[in-house]
Amino acid sequence: MIAAAYPDRDEIARLSARMLLEARAVHFNAEDPFTLASGRPSPTYIDCRRLISFPRIRATLMDFLAVTVLREAGFEAFTNVAGGETAGIPFAALVAERLALPMTYVRKKPKGYGRNARIEGIMGEGDRVLLVEDLTTDGGSKLSFIEAIRETGAICGHTAVIFYYGIFPETETMLAEHGVELHHLCTWWDVLAEARRQQAFESATLDEVEAFLNAPRPWQDARMGGKTPAP
Repeated sequence: MIAAAYPDRDEIARLSARMLLEARAVHFNAEDPFTLASGRPSPTYIDCRRLISFPRIRATLMDFLAVTVLREAGFEAFTNVAGGETAGIPFAALVAERLALPMTYVRKKPKGYGRNARIEGIMGEGDRVLLVEDLTTDGGSKLSFIEAIRETGAICGHTAVIFYYGIFPETETMLAEHGVELHHLCTWWDVLAEARRQQAFESATLDEVEAFLNAPRPWQDARMGGKTPAP
């Protein structure tokens, strides 16, 4: 059940960032940057999968995600909640439970045997589907899941995530062009602000993270060493 009263959007963002830090899901390293799936370097990395092991944090974040979707999309906007393989599956199940809706999940690709399905669970013509995932960077992976959902005849115009990078301005534009609205709890800017309040990292590290957030592509290009990033 969803309680009648919840914090406003700014307080949800602050508390969500705090919980990510408490769960040690946030990693900052400017001296030895992480390599993202794109092949590009980053002084930031987030591991939302850790959250499933923290019951109080997990429950609060899922309450926040459910109420954010209700506030922004509507109380009767959906008839089905889908999780993206694999990180989105547990969060979709938890959100579906709170919204009292059926839950399904979407494979990254057909499983290659049996029914060769991408959708597991019951989804069909006219279903109004909320796609739930742990995070989004540039939104690209969401479109593949949404395409699979729409191939069933279902409608999918919303996706909800715990964490949104919030530093690539083209993300929400690209999703909007495909008829998708993004809902999220917090961004790197919220995490950086909370990390500064807590003094969770050395100030020099936080300054470098802020430099990256302000100009991510130039920061990455300067550290590519002439290498071409993976597509």
